Amino acid sequence: MKAPRRLADRKRTAIIQAAISEFRNNGFDATSMDRIATHAVVSKRTVYNHFYSKEKLFEEVLHQLWISSAQELAFAYRGNRPLREQLQEILLREMHILNDSNFLDLTRVVTATAIHSLERAQHMVGRLGKREENFAIWIRAAQADHKLKAGDPDFIAHQVHALLKEFAFWPQVIWRQPLLPAAMQLSVVNAALDMFLANYELPISADCG
Repeated sequence: MKAPRRLADRKRTAIIQAAISEFRNNGFDATSMDRIATHAVVSKRTVYNHFYSKEKLFEEVLHQLWISSAQELAFAYRGNRPLREQLQEILLREMHILNDSNFLDLTRVVTATAIHSLERAQHMVGRLGKREENFAIWIRAAQADHKLKAGDPDFIAHQVHALLKEFAFWPQVIWRQPLLPAAMQLSVVNAALDMFLANYELPISADCG
């Protein structure tokens, strides 16, 4: 049986969870360390012991968000599985993240605060790009296995993600449109798959099989 986490660790987790809720509901500027402390049921001094500023706490909230999404998007290329089958699994995972209310709400907060801070905007874009590296690695492996045409894996990954985000990210972030129902998610994913494979999949060699 695992030993219980230290009290300090439990308080840190409570602070982060409280910060996520406060940033989601009130935005960056209107959220205070006092409100976060009250929500987490800890003292203000405890909050500052863990995070010396609201900006640092906000960075940690984003860090936890990226870690969570990166873990969900962790996958490896398998040469013995059909490309479409693998790609559909990958893109459905991405679609699941893009339809997560926590992810969308915090993205709205980041977008709003980025308007007033170029540095924060650049940081956000960089972190979003990191999430897509796993797919670029998968593409590179499929190219090495002679299943996909040559090309810049990062550029190709960005193309595919843009196809999804046009329907399941930007309309929700900017215009606050509702999340896509499951049937529409699958439709968007399959349409992106069709375009991707039509453009990049290599024909099976006649001497194979």
